[in-house]
Amino acid sequence: MSAENESQYPLGENDRDTIKAKSGRPLSEMTLDYVRTGDARPDDLSAEASTLIVQAEFARQAGYLELAENLARAAEMTRIPNDEILEIYEALRPGRSSYHQLLSLSQKISSVYDAERTGAYIREAAEVYRDTGLLKYNV
Repeated sequence: MSAENESQYPLGENDRDTIKAKSGRPLSEMTLDYVRTGDARPDDLSAEASTLIVQAEFARQAGYLELAENLARAAEMTRIPNDEILEIYEALRPGRSSYHQLLSLSQKISSVYDAERTGAYIREAAEVYRDTGLLKYNV
């Protein structure tokens, strides 16, 4: 099913009651006053995977294939805990990981969190880092 059949772009204007935050709260309830009262939780301010998937489909239909891929990867990353996201970030900093450490992290992320796009991204980084000398050990 395409994004056109489910939602209308832009989502923030056309689907405020159906688009939800990671907490499940609809976008229509995410007002500045709600945030100012201090009632907003971190999951209220995080995108739900389904919203990112719809956005990815809009981008794909508009011909923005790289953006679509990034949004699809972001959708699967919502399944990865924040401490693991920080581990990925740290591992991808130049000179922080060996080739084998990056491949191991890629496998872990792909299998544990069913995040194949993110795993592939880490594998691609490992190859590029190896070719450009950005690994911890130039192996």
